[in-house]
Amino acid sequence: MNNIFVEGIQGSGKSTLLNKLQKDMPEYTVYREGDISPIELAWCSYMTKEQYEKICIQYKDIYKELEAHTVTEEDKKITAYTQILTDIQGFHKYMEQFEIYNGNIKFNLFKKIILERYANLYGGGTIFECSFFQNSIECMLLYYQMCEVDIIDFYSEAFDILKSKNFKLLYINAVDIEGTIDTIKKERKDDQGNEIWFTLMLQYLEKSPYGIKHNLHGAGDLISHLKRRKDIELKIVNEIIGKNALIIGSKNYDINEILVWSKLQS
Repeated sequence: MNNIFVEGIQGSGKSTLLNKLQKDMPEYTVYREGDISPIELAWCSYMTKEQYEKICIQYKDIYKELEAHTVTEEDKKITAYTQILTDIQGFHKYMEQFEIYNGNIKFNLFKKIILERYANLYGGGTIFECSFFQNSIECMLLYYQMCEVDIIDFYSEAFDILKSKNFKLLYINAVDIEGTIDTIKKERKDDQGNEIWFTLMLQYLEKSPYGIKHNLHGAGDLISHLKRRKDIELKIVNEIIGKNALIIGSKNYDINEILVWSKLQS
């Protein structure tokens, strides 16, 4: 059985495809963003045991919830804190500082953690959402402000590790990025009709070191950023991943073809 990574820019349809794969491949374990995963750490805190113990004291009223959403990996505690529902003001924002993303740690340590998690992937039968490109490449582009060559070098190392681990990459190519953004702006609103997702995406871009340095603002700059990111990702897919990847359209794809491909040995 393979280890299948589903990627594509925000709004390209990863969650929809993941739902279809989960339904048609029940023998596979699916890891979504925010889950405690053997690979991905997005939306999860990554703490030492000492840091975790202090958190448990500080937030003793939700100690049981913390324990229920925390696993131990060697000398680290990983907490899926965004899955904890609480009225405690500032809890999620406070926990965010313990993520490995958004420039919270130096790049060399970031790289070491990511590549070690790839190296520790054993067996097969898993489907991962956003565990190869999305969160890591956003961090490299916007926070570490890395050039294309250095990003490609990182992914060349990553693929050297994963290519012997039944690695397959399903890449959803959103051709019309502007249309994709418009669609999810309409779909992802709160009960009052506010465009929550779009506002958060803009803030993420504008407040990043790269966004501040280049004075990025508004939808146009967001679309340009996503186009730049997609171009780099497709270059990596075509030049490095090769036959281990399948590029599909964001709207027009044959799910049966994908299912057959997903089960073929890489």
